[in-house]
Amino acid sequence: MGYSQRDVMSLLRLNSTSMISRWERGATMPSTENLLKLSILYKTLVNELYYHLGKEYQRELFPQEKLKEKPSNRDP
Repeated sequence: MGYSQRDVMSLLRLNSTSMISRWERGATMPSTENLLKLSILYKTLVNELYYHLGKEYQRELFPQEKLKEKPSNRDP
């Protein structure tokens, strides 16, 4: 979408870009409210923002099941 961290900070009414940087690194997770705002901002579903993390949790919860990978044009 071409948003800078500063753009996202402003749109989500955050005080600094450091929170966004921590989300991007996986150091913290956005609040439910910010997660919903991000999904609207990036025009995607919430679960798409956490696709790879969701797959990890599925493997953890259901290790005996073979999970099908969703084809994606995006980098992991």
